Amino acid sequence: MKLPSKILAIAAVASGLATAAPAAVETYTIDPVHSAVGFSIRHFVSKVPGRFTQFSGTITVDRDNLENSSVEATIDVGSLNTFNEHRDADLKAPIYFDAMKFGSITFKSTSWKKTGDATFDVTGNLTIKGISKEVVLKVTLLGFGPGMRGAQLSGWEASTTILKADFGVTGPAMLGKALGSEVAVSISIEADLKQ
Repeated sequence: MKLPSKILAIAAVASGLATAAPAAVETYTIDPVHSAVGFSIRHFVSKVPGRFTQFSGTITVDRDNLENSSVEATIDVGSLNTFNEHRDADLKAPIYFDAMKFGSITFKSTSWKKTGDATFDVTGNLTIKGISKEVVLKVTLLGFGPGMRGAQLSGWEASTTILKADFGVTGPAMLGKALGSEVAVSISIEADLKQ
């Protein structure tokens, strides 16, 4: 039986639309209660840890091609905590982070490159004290799965090393030999799928 040409044309268009339909994209919101943003820096011959306790962000995931994913995050500089009130006050002062003037640290990815089964080099722009530099996060996807009360979760780990001088967070010159020039950053993220 020969189908009318109009029906064939409609079927062809529908088939083309189905083929061209983009993959489903999921957006996850970072859960700060179950996540951590930490750092450490050399102090003479040891390392001093610290963390930021307030941050937010989203991870947009293309499950069919994770290299098409993206992430944006904002950290509240005022939430800096090195477990010493005097040191925290110094770090929030103008000679370091200048938290009153530059209240946020931001990161926005520009590319994801797959480096293993569940690992990526995530390149993006990191902005501290109004200075933006390109950095690469070494990211591991821990997985996707169900959470409490039907929530859908994703888990991630990331690390990078930055130079504090690149962002003007140098501190007084007299501490030059006491403090290391590199800051190791470690991030652990649990994020909830936005409904």
